[in-house]
Order: sequence, then structure tokens, then C-alpha cells
Amino acid sequence: MDATMNGTGSPSAGGALEPLSSARAVGRTADAIFVALLWGCGIFVLILLGLIIAMLFEGGLPAFRNFGLDFLWTATWNPVTENFGALVMIYGTLFSAIIAVVIALPLSFGIAFFLSEIAPESLRRPIGVAIQLLAAVPSIIYGMWGFFIIAPLMAAYVQPPLIDLLGPLPVIGLLFQGPALGGGMLTAGLIMAIMILPFVTAMFVETLESVPPMLKESAYGVGATTYEVYKNVSVPYGKTAMVGAIMLGLGRALGETMAVTFVIGNATRLSASLFAPGATIASTIANEFPEAAQGSLKLDSLLALGFILFVISFIVLALSRFLVRSNLKS
Repeated sequence: MDATMNGTGSPSAGGALEPLSSARAVGRTADAIFVALLWGCGIFVLILLGLIIAMLFEGGLPAFRNFGLDFLWTATWNPVTENFGALVMIYGTLFSAIIAVVIALPLSFGIAFFLSEIAPESLRRPIGVAIQLLAAVPSIIYGMWGFFIIAPLMAAYVQPPLIDLLGPLPVIGLLFQGPALGGGMLTAGLIMAIMILPFVTAMFVETLESVPPMLKESAYGVGATTYEVYKNVSVPYGKTAMVGAIMLGLGRALGETMAVTFVIGNATRLSASLFAPGATIASTIANEFPEAAQGSLKLDSLLALGFILFVISFIVLALSRFLVRSNLKS
């Protein structure tokens, strides 16, 4: 008699379990392969990040050896004499990014609260789609728009009255002095603010919509106004995510290249004025990398600038994680 049949001619228990055991073996093998692929994806990210850091550090090492730490504090960038310093670019990167966040933050708060609390349904979707479309516009388009539209408007209608009104004031007047050229730090910050606006606003909207309706209804029930609900309920509830959104916007602004290159003026000199031309790390690399000969000190200095930008971005990320954890604990 067949080993898989019992005395009555019916399939035995052992024969019935054989397909099940085979299926389980195939499932265990597939699961092991799947887990291995996931590990490979995670390790690939670490390897890729490590290779980028190593490339930038190794490429910039000759510049650090030649100039030492003075490379960070030197404001000179002279390819003719091969005297390079990163101070102007570091200053321009941080200054323009902070301007962008200062401009974008109140706009993002206002748009997010309008969409989540005030806007009727007929407006909420079109405005939301329009904000998403802003995120899809290439940075070079923002740069061209800034160069041909925003910069002339700034030179004609914004910078002259600010120079006349605020330029003569002590201390704060330093921010509003100089000729009205149209471009400069303020214009670059304004363009970057429009670029990071969709990202920050989208996260703010998601955060505000996650506030439990019962909390807001309770506040309205005790007589709170719309502003009081926003200030005392919605913002405190989502402050952790909002801090993360702000730092994300700052990190996005730090690395912007093409849009800034069009409007910042690309002048390697320090100035406290919002209207003065300047340079960022990304714009300097974009402008001067094609002219840097292989093995030259200029190329080494540009790679060193790239490594410094990476370090600044890492510090911003670490700071954002620290702030988020601090808010979670509080």
C-alpha cells in the first residue's frame, strides 16, 4: 500500500502535511531574502553617505593643510594669487538661509492656519494644490523669475525707501545701507523663502489637522477666540512637529544653489547690508567649479567648501533632533 494512504484508502496525515511544510520552507527562504535586502538598503545608505564624506574630506584636505584653520576665518577668495578663505561663503550661506526662514515662517503659519481652520472647502483644495505646485517648480525657474522680475522691483520700489528711511538709523541702519542694486542677500532670502514655503506649510497643515477636534471645541466652548485657540491649543499641541518643519526648511535653504546664484550678486566680500551682493557656499561652487583645473588649489578649496557645507547641514540636523527631543520631554 502507498505510504501516503491509510488502510481505508484515504490520504495519511503525513502526506497532507508535506505541501504545507514545503510552503513554509519557501516562505522562510523568501522572508530571509527579504530581510537581507532590507539590510542591504540600510547599509547602502550608510556606505553612500560615508563615501560622499570621504570624497569631500579627501578632496579638501590639501586646502586645509595649506591654509589650516585660517581657511574658515579668511575673507579673501582670490584665484589669481591662490589665496582662498571660506568666511564670506559661510556668512552668506547662514545669513541668506536665516532671512529665508524669517520670511517664510510667518507666511507658513498664516497659510496653514487659514487652510486648516478658516478657508471654506471651495478654497481649501485649490490653495492646497497651488502650494504643492510651488514645490514642483525647478529652482532655476525661481532664479530666472527672481533675476528678471523680483530684482528690478526690489531696486525700484523696495530698497530705495528702506535705505532712505532706515539707513540713517544707528546700528540697525547698517542692514539698510548701500546702493539699490536689486539683488543681494535680501532678494536671495526672499526667493528661498518662497521655495521653502510649500514644504514648511505642508508640514504645518498636517500638524494642525492632527489636533484632536475635542480640544479645539472645548476651547471654543469656554469662549476662546479663533486666535486664542490657535495660540493656546493648536500650536502647543503640534510644536514638536513644527520645530522639525522649521529646521527642515532651514536645511533646504542652506543647500540651495541655482536660484541663489541668479540673484545674490556672487561677490566674495563681507557686508552687513541686506542689499549688498554676496555669495554662498553652493553658489560659489556652482560658479567656479567649471574653471577649477584638476589638481589645483582652487579645486581643493571648492571641495573643502563642500565639506564645510556638509558639516553645517549635519549641525542643523543634530540641532533639530535636539530641539524636537527637548519639546517631547517638556
